[in-house]
Amino acid sequence: MMSPERTVTVTGYAESKEKNQIANYSAGVNAVKDSKDEAVKEVNDKIKAITEAVKDFGVDPSDIQTQSMSVYQRQESYYDNGVQKSKPGQWDVNNTITVTLRNVNRASAMADLLTKSGATNVYGPNFQLDTSKKAEDSLMTEAIADAKIKAEAMAVASGTGLDKVISVSEGSAGGVSYPLYAMDGRGGGGGVAVEPGSTKISKTVTVVWSLK
Repeated sequence: MMSPERTVTVTGYAESKEKNQIANYSAGVNAVKDSKDEAVKEVNDKIKAITEAVKDFGVDPSDIQTQSMSVYQRQESYYDNGVQKSKPGQWDVNNTITVTLRNVNRASAMADLLTKSGATNVYGPNFQLDTSKKAEDSLMTEAIADAKIKAEAMAVASGTGLDKVISVSEGSAGGVSYPLYAMDGRGGGGGVAVEPGSTKISKTVTVVWSLK
C-alpha cells in the first residue's frame, strides 16, 4: 500500500500603494415650486448647463451619468377645528449626475466648476484607482514568492525539501476606500486644493507543495 503524499500548504501575501488616477463627483440640483412644470424645467435647465460645462471641461460624455431623479408633491399639514389634516403642497424635483474625472491633477478645478455651475449639492472628489490589473499581476508574483519562502522554511524544519506545486488558489485583492468630501453648491466653490493620494492594494495566495 502506497503511503499518502506529504504536502505543505502555505499562504503568501503582498501589498503595494498605487497612485489614484480617478476622481468621482456627484452633483445634484433641487427645486421646489408651486408648479410642477416650472420645477422640472428649472432642474432640467440647470442639469443641462452643468453637463455642458463638464463636457467643455474635457470630460468624455460616457463619464457623465444620471444617478437619480425624483419628482414628488409635498404634503402640507394644517388643523381644521383641532383636527390635523394634510393637503397637496409644493412640488419637489431633484436630479443628480455623477462625473468621472480621469485627470486627478484637475480635481480641485472640477469641484470649483461644479459648485459654480448651478449645482445645489456637490460631493467629491472621491479618489480611486483607474485600473489595478498591472499592479495585481506584479503582486501575484510577489505573493507566490512569499509563500515559497515560508514553505521552504517549513520543509527544512521537517528535514526535507519542496518538490512540485500541486495547486495555487488566489484570494481577493483589497483596496482602501476614501469618503466623499461634501461642499455646499450655493457657496460658489473656493478652489480648495485636494490631494489624490494613493490606494493600498493587496494579493493573497494559498499554495500547496508536495514534499520530497
